[in-house]
Amino acid sequence: MDHPLVQKALSYIQQIPPVPEQVQLGFAAIGALYLGTKLLGYLSLLLSAFVFVGHPLRRYGRAGSWAVVTGASDGLGKEYATQLAAKGFNLVLVSRTQSKLDTLAKDIEQKYPGKGLQVKTLAMDFAKNDERDYDLLRELIRGLDIAVLINNVGQSHSIPVSFLETTKEELENIVTINCIGTLKVTQIVAPVLKARKHGLILTMGSFGGWTPTPYLATYSGSKAFLQQWSNALASELADDHVDVYLVLSHLVTTAMSKVRRPSLLIPNARNFVKSALGKIGLGGYQTAPNTYTPWWSHAVMLWLIENVPGVNSPITIWYNKKMHVDIRKRALRKREREAKKQ
Repeated sequence: MDHPLVQKALSYIQQIPPVPEQVQLGFAAIGALYLGTKLLGYLSLLLSAFVFVGHPLRRYGRAGSWAVVTGASDGLGKEYATQLAAKGFNLVLVSRTQSKLDTLAKDIEQKYPGKGLQVKTLAMDFAKNDERDYDLLRELIRGLDIAVLINNVGQSHSIPVSFLETTKEELENIVTINCIGTLKVTQIVAPVLKARKHGLILTMGSFGGWTPTPYLATYSGSKAFLQQWSNALASELADDHVDVYLVLSHLVTTAMSKVRRPSLLIPNARNFVKSALGKIGLGGYQTAPNTYTPWWSHAVMLWLIENVPGVNSPITIWYNKKMHVDIRKRALRKREREAKKQ
């Protein structure tokens, strides 16, 4: 304490005038407001995840109205179709493989024989971006009382890969399917919802687009595009009483994720879709508007990332990169083992 520099520093500190009480109270109020906002957000998260239920599907259409589901023959799309049928919606199922669509339509009609459900199918390869397919879809839905559109069709990378090593075919397919396909289907279906003055559009988002994801760069960009587009569309259609939401998910046990076993952080498709249809509109604790994260552990993860490191923070991006580099290494080793067996 007798060091000259220490003494000099103390003398400077003593010369600093005291902070006025009003200023202290102002800073305290700002701090309290900040903490209160965080606590309210956390409370909203807990209530949305474990207590509240979302908008009922009957808000959008009576029994016997129609739902259009893209990417309907597998995974989440198949579950959306099945669970919407259970709630009395007729279905327009759009996917690439006609045989899978026929099997699903037959299964649904046999499972709910007393509901008098109607199922229409259209096989189309979204990667081809063929205008004739979209014309067929436009004709298929003509005159139908469509209440719900599920934009589920999508493609990711076969394994994590750097952008510079991404093949031209994979790059173009991801953008064409995820972005162009979704936009074109919505331009065909949304006018029906607008004309009837109520309806629902759900578009499948991804944590890969919610936060920048190295080694899934093209997929990440395509899903980020859908996030912004969906937010804008929600505002445009709000006056027509058409609700538009982006449904955020982390991993789910589907063919796209290549995860087979469910866990605390990875639900199966059935449970995820059940939650997605039961939590419509419950996303008030999230940064992005018109977005909700239906699976509870995904929602907790999202809230923590948004409120601690930040969605676009270097820490979050670094961790995403590390995780996907590790996944790529494991996938390449698996390929090598399988090649040796052949």
